[in-house]
Amino acid sequence: MRRKHEEIADQEEIEKLLNRCRIGRLATFGQDGYPYITPLNYVYWQGAIYFHCARKGEKLDNIDVDDRVCFEVDLPLAYLDTGFDREASPCSVSQFYKSVIIKGRAERVNERREKLGPSMP
Repeated sequence: MRRKHEEIADQEEIEKLLNRCRIGRLATFGQDGYPYITPLNYVYWQGAIYFHCARKGEKLDNIDVDDRVCFEVDLPLAYLDTGFDREASPCSVSQFYKSVIIKGRAERVNERREKLGPSMP
């Protein structure tokens, strides 16, 4: 990360953000060589990200070929428009946010008991 002073390194803060956000973005390697990003609802439970989806589709096809993925969530905090002349200074807008980016490997959950786990108390 370029701005190390802004990095969230505390595991508890990372988990709070993962539990607070409801939509994440899953990046897979597309079979055409391009990244493929899917926004999805998810659950963070016991150190893992869970999501459900159709049994077929590009996301799963990609994971079947290459299980390496990247997952991202973000929480907007503030939008600042400084009001300067946009033609003279097109970068006069700032957005403050928190985000978590996770690299890992995806695997299918086929067992009913494991599928129900995240939703059970």
